[in-house]
Amino acid sequence: MKTHRYLSINHDGGFIPFAHRGGTGFAPENTMAAFRHAYELGYRHLETDVHATSDGVLAAFHDHDLSRTCGRTGSIGELTWSEVARARVSDDHSIPLLSDLLEEFPDAYFNIDAKADTAVEPLLTLLHRLDCLDRVCIGSFSHRRLATIRQRARVCTSASPREVTQWLAGSIPRGPDCFQVPVSQGPIPVVTARSVARAQRAGKPVHVWTIDDPREMQRLIDLGVDGIMTDDTVALERIARANGLWPNR
Repeated sequence: MKTHRYLSINHDGGFIPFAHRGGTGFAPENTMAAFRHAYELGYRHLETDVHATSDGVLAAFHDHDLSRTCGRTGSIGELTWSEVARARVSDDHSIPLLSDLLEEFPDAYFNIDAKADTAVEPLLTLLHRLDCLDRVCIGSFSHRRLATIRQRARVCTSASPREVTQWLAGSIPRGPDCFQVPVSQGPIPVVTARSVARAQRAGKPVHVWTIDDPREMQRLIDLGVDGIMTDDTVALERIARANGLWPNR
């Protein structure tokens, strides 16, 4: 079974530490300062989100509007990039372009959550233009969005909620290359010894988000998960090192 390059760059022990939105301990989420800090710690798998502006530019930003992190009104999909670029995260940090991240960290791998249908076309165009399909994994809560991406590009994708449900019911879907999931969904456990083993037998790694408690990190490592996404990049580095799972640079 052929493994996508994004997933075959498995460091010591096959475990991947992910900096979720770059982490939040040093700088606000999805800012260049956060990603630089994670990179300097040794992270080479960086997670981010994308929205397209009204003129088709991809912003690395989680929310659909600017209110929570920038303290101002405005939906990214209804604003031009020049308008979005004037916003500041926590009054100090500009919103990065996805292209800025891909170009600043050429040896890093990016997990990209396509947050809206309008992001799909510019995302695929950008990834083809920069010739970096082999160093990204695309996820989405929209099955339709992921199906479109899979039809249009040979790129690593994670499972949609529909495909996660199939996995938990005992059937491994063919579409996704990996499962990137929370520990549980409401009262329903998602990451268990049985579900992890089932996915791994099918050659599909399990990455868990978003884990900031060191004790939970250790429990999941003991369970055998293939990766953890965290906002607390320092804590995950410490736990991964203690388990001999931190990549050697």
